[in-house]
Amino acid sequence: MSELLPAGTNAAVRATETGIELEAVPAADVVAGDPRQGIAELGIIGDCEAGIWELREGTTTDTEVDELFVVLSGGATIELLDGPGVEAGTVFEVAAGDVMRLVAGTRTKWTVPDHIRKVYFSEQ
Repeated sequence: MSELLPAGTNAAVRATETGIELEAVPAADVVAGDPRQGIAELGIIGDCEAGIWELREGTTTDTEVDELFVVLSGGATIELLDGPGVEAGTVFEVAAGDVMRLVAGTRTKWTVPDHIRKVYFSEQ
């Protein structure tokens, strides 16, 4: 997959319209539904990887990397299950315009009624 905003270029993308190829979420991570996800790689900035991620319809679990993201469209309920400094059962409702940070090693459950699309910055 090629970067949409490679280092050394001045460029722009329409993040809400960028095509993202969706694939099934690995069965071991599916809690409910038939969720599909995909990434469009934006590029590397300093020590961070940037991209656009989308998840469609379903409930999944994940173990997070250190990440900051901005929700572009849709929304999700994100439940913290365990991890560093986590109070199990903490729930965040995120929607377009929200910014969230996730700490590496945090185990999460994402419930997405329709879709969520976000721009993320994470450690490489």
